[in-house]
Amino acid sequence: MGLSVLQKERHLDLTKHPLVRRLLSLGLAHKDYVVAGSGPLLAHGIRENVGDLDIVARGAAWKAVADLAEPVPAPSAHGRMVRLFDGSLEFFDSWLPDSSSPDSLIERAEFICGIPFCPLLEVLAWKGRSTRQKDRDDLLLIRNHLERNGLNRTQGG
Repeated sequence: MGLSVLQKERHLDLTKHPLVRRLLSLGLAHKDYVVAGSGPLLAHGIRENVGDLDIVARGAAWKAVADLAEPVPAPSAHGRMVRLFDGSLEFFDSWLPDSSSPDSLIERAEFICGIPFCPLLEVLAWKGRSTRQKDRDDLLLIRNHLERNGLNRTQGG
């Protein structure tokens, strides 16, 4: 089943979600960012709510957000981040340690409602390395989703 069919069946319109609307309001080039973190769970209808959107950005997208707010060290101590809209959008110039490069993440993005998201198998791999309970809970949700949809889950903890 293609992603667009999945989205239609679930009647999701991500462009109406308040966090996604904020992201889209910035007018960033899709070729220069990807939604990471728990955002892909929202896009696939696995979670109904997320506290914020984590976005990995490069090039013109990174420059645009860095012009709006001063970049600071990322909490992971890996790269820099810019927080916008009271922290509801967090942009990173690199992602987690031991993860793919920003270029690789962006190039492998899957588009849902015209927005680039990290593939679920990539998210499964990050969350599988995490010890946070939130990520452990998400792992179970992702695995259940992949199994229900007959998708391969060869990566992750």
